[in-house]
Amino acid sequence: MTVQELKKRLQLPLVVAPMFLVSGVQLVVEACKAGVLGTFPALNGRTSGDFESMLQDIDRELKAYEATSGASPVPYGVNLIVHNTNPRISADLDLCIKYRVPVVITSLGAVKEVVEAVHAYGGLVFHDVIKKRHAEKAAEAGVDGIIAVSAGAGGHAGTASPFALVREIRSVFDGAILLAGGLYSGQDIRAAELMGADFAYMGTRFIATHESMASPAYKQALIDSHIDDIIYTDAVSGVAANFIQQTIERAGIDLRAVGEEDFSKLNNGQAKAWKDIWSAGHGTTGIDRVTHVSDCVNELIKQYESAKTI
Repeated sequence: MTVQELKKRLQLPLVVAPMFLVSGVQLVVEACKAGVLGTFPALNGRTSGDFESMLQDIDRELKAYEATSGASPVPYGVNLIVHNTNPRISADLDLCIKYRVPVVITSLGAVKEVVEAVHAYGGLVFHDVIKKRHAEKAAEAGVDGIIAVSAGAGGHAGTASPFALVREIRSVFDGAILLAGGLYSGQDIRAAELMGADFAYMGTRFIATHESMASPAYKQALIDSHIDDIIYTDAVSGVAANFIQQTIERAGIDLRAVGEEDFSKLNNGQAKAWKDIWSAGHGTTGIDRVTHVSDCVNELIKQYESAKTI
């Protein structure tokens, strides 16, 4: 499969970002059925065995949907943490190869051998970056697409303007570019294309869906949050990321009394990043309700098509 073939199969040039402890089988399947590329982190399976079970469930549900509806669901993707601190990388990559995962998204390392292994069975590799030098390394590794994680993205994010980051990546890479960072609407997806991106990469909005694994309280926190409620810090997880301020405060940390650099020390490990201290991007400012994935995608398609006429 080529990037162009992938794009033709999508109803919308959109990838639903893989979110730790949020993206599960149901979210991925419903996204693919709706015509956008659903993804999930391999580490959302507690073990490689659990990860394999998730792959089996996704394959089974998508095949059942195709058999009963006559419609072909779009491909899905898996996020692999390609770093020596991840002891599962070899086993999880082997499972991606075994199940011929259509799209593999790599993080924290662009490794040529991983890219070649995925290419060998016809899969695509996208790699997320926040800086030009990371993009250069990804290009050297032979990835098919680079995810420009700009300011305002949920989870681990950069601080660069999306305009500048896309332009800088394009100066060193002629493959597909996916733009992440505060995207919420169909108009945003169209704007990403006009900026030079091939796909939009959206996560936060899909946390607030019935099919995500996020708790009802997490989803409500998104509804209640705005840009000013999102705190960017590396103290919670060790890598700079955006988190919801109220969940940091709920962990017992008084933001009026301490600096961001003191979060992890004062927390004493009682509250865990992602599980107790929840992440979100600036896209939270548009969320006012919990929806089904299908309804969310349909709304995005209408907004996108409307924006194309302007």
